[in-house]
Amino acid sequence: MTAWKQLSLSFLLLVAGIAAVVAFVPGATGLLQKAGVPETLVAAITRNGDASAGKSGDAAGGGARRGQNIPLVVTEPVVSGIVNDRLSAIGTGDAIRSVAVMPQAAGTIREILIKSGDRVRQGQVLARLDDDEQIIARGQAEVALKSAAEKAQLYHTIKSSVSRMDVFDAEIAEQGAKLALQSAELALSRRNIVAPIDGIVGIVPVVIGDNVTTTSNIVTLDDRSEILVDYWVPERFANTVKVGQPVEATSVALPGRVFSGVVEAVDNRVDGASRTLRVRGRIDNPSDELRAGMSFNVGMRFSGESYPSVDPLAVQWDGAGAHVWRVVDGKSSKVRVSIVQRNPDAVLVRGDLRNGDLIVIEGLQRVTEGGEVRFARDVAEAKEIVIQ
Repeated sequence: MTAWKQLSLSFLLLVAGIAAVVAFVPGATGLLQKAGVPETLVAAITRNGDASAGKSGDAAGGGARRGQNIPLVVTEPVVSGIVNDRLSAIGTGDAIRSVAVMPQAAGTIREILIKSGDRVRQGQVLARLDDDEQIIARGQAEVALKSAAEKAQLYHTIKSSVSRMDVFDAEIAEQGAKLALQSAELALSRRNIVAPIDGIVGIVPVVIGDNVTTTSNIVTLDDRSEILVDYWVPERFANTVKVGQPVEATSVALPGRVFSGVVEAVDNRVDGASRTLRVRGRIDNPSDELRAGMSFNVGMRFSGESYPSVDPLAVQWDGAGAHVWRVVDGKSSKVRVSIVQRNPDAVLVRGDLRNGDLIVIEGLQRVTEGGEVRFARDVAEAKEIVIQ
C-alpha cells in the first residue's frame, strides 16, 4: 500500500473518530480543541451532526405542532329540561268563613258574654241588649191572647145565641193575638246577639253601656278550620290551572313549614291590566296555626314542556343569532338555537339537538365549522400515561 493511500485512510479514520466523540461525548468539542485538533475541523463535523439531527427533529416537531393546532375543547352532553313546570306566587290568606256580627235591633248593650280569642258555637249568645220594653210588650201580648182565646171559647159554647159572624170574629181575634205574641217574643229574642257560625272571637270593639244600631260591628268571628289563599298567576297558566290541583304554601310567620292544599276556585277572566288570573287555594288548618290576613308563598307543579338543556357557557352569538357547537366524530358543527328559558345553571333551547349530543362549553375561540377538535379528557389521559 502506497504512503498516500495510508495517509488518506488514517485521515478518514481520524475524522470518523472525532465525529463519534462529538456525537456521544458531552463537552467533546472543548476536549478536542485542547488536544490540538484544528478548530475548523471540529466546527465542520459539529455542523454536519446538527444538520442531520435537525432534519429528524423537524419531522417530529412538525407532527407535534400539527397536533397542537387542533383546538382543545371541553364538552358536555345535552339533557332534557322542563319549562313552566313550577309556579310560584304570593297570596293573602283568609278564613274559610268570616262574619262581622251586628245586632238585629238598636239598643244599649247590657251584657257581654265573650272575650277575644274565645271559640264559640253557632247560636251561642255573645251579648245582650236592654230588653225591659220588649218584656213588657211580650206580657201585654200574652194577656191579649188569653182574652181572645177565652172569648173565642165562649162564643163556641153559646154559638146558638150569637151570630156566626161574631164567632168568626172571635176566632180571628184569637189568631191575631197569637201572632202578636210571636212578634213580641221575636223582638225580645233579638235583644240577644248570637253567633251565626262556629268560629273564634276577634277583638271586641264595644263595651257595656254602648248604644248600638243594626249597622254596629259587635265582633268578628273567623272559622279558621281551613284557610283560603287568593293569588294571581301569569296569563300563560290560564289553561293549565284546574280546580282540585294540589297546592303547597309557606308562610313568613312559620319558616320551614309547608302546608298542603288544593285549588278551590279559578276566576273566569284574565285581568286586562296585569295580564294575570286570580286563583283561590284552600289549605287545611287543623291545628289553628294559620291566621287570616297572613301572606303566603304559593307553589304549584305542572307537567311542563321538554326542551334540550345546555350549559350557559355553550351558547354563542353572531350576526344570525344564537348557536352552539356540536361535536360528532371528532369534528365540530354549528347548530342554530333559540332561547326558551334561562336558568342559573342551564339554558333551555329550541333547535336540532338530541339527548346525549356533545356540546362544546370550553375552548370555543378556535372552533370552526367542520374542523377537528381534541377532547380535554384525552389529553389528561395521555399526560397520565406519560407520567406513569
